[in-house]
Amino acid sequence: MTTTINTPSATNAGPAPIDSPTATEVRGPAPVEVVATAARAGLVEAVLAWWPFVALAVSAAMLGAAHAFETFGKMAPCNLCLKQREVYWVAGTVALIAITASRSPWAAKVRRPFNLLLAAIFLYGAGLAAFHAGVEWKWWPGPTTCTGGSAAAAGDLVAMLKGGKVKPPACDTAAWVFLGLSMAGWNAIASLGLAVASLTAGLRKATPVAP
Repeated sequence: MTTTINTPSATNAGPAPIDSPTATEVRGPAPVEVVATAARAGLVEAVLAWWPFVALAVSAAMLGAAHAFETFGKMAPCNLCLKQREVYWVAGTVALIAITASRSPWAAKVRRPFNLLLAAIFLYGAGLAAFHAGVEWKWWPGPTTCTGGSAAAAGDLVAMLKGGKVKPPACDTAAWVFLGLSMAGWNAIASLGLAVASLTAGLRKATPVAP
């Protein structure tokens, strides 16, 4: 008697193949670029939300720099230089009023008008500085009253007392140049940037910021 041993044969209906484990994406910390972008966005948002404070600080810094050039650099300002300083005095005053108004019940209503007013002031300052830079480049003539006004150095006063002639600072001569631009040229760029930032702060949708 012969015993037949059936050997397993390959059939279509065999056991299901064992799938190889699939690599699962592991999410780690966000890339450095994403974090940096988010940080920059948050910083810009905070600056725009508190723009009157920033405008006041920048105006004070620009005035401080101008007086430092005059005091320590012995660079007496011309008439156009003094007018550019007046722009920052006006901007700083408006920013200070805006900060005070932001603590009032009308804060939400006055935020936009004050920021737009700052934009107009800084834009005027940019135009004035650009005009002064053009005078320095001899592109057009400067005003006839282009003198340093009452800003005279101590040496000039001594020379006047001795009967000497004092040459007032001329608007068409750059007293300081850096990377091809005078102080008026750099001021034009800075004022234009401040005008754009003020306009952006004025047009943005207000969002609550924690005090």
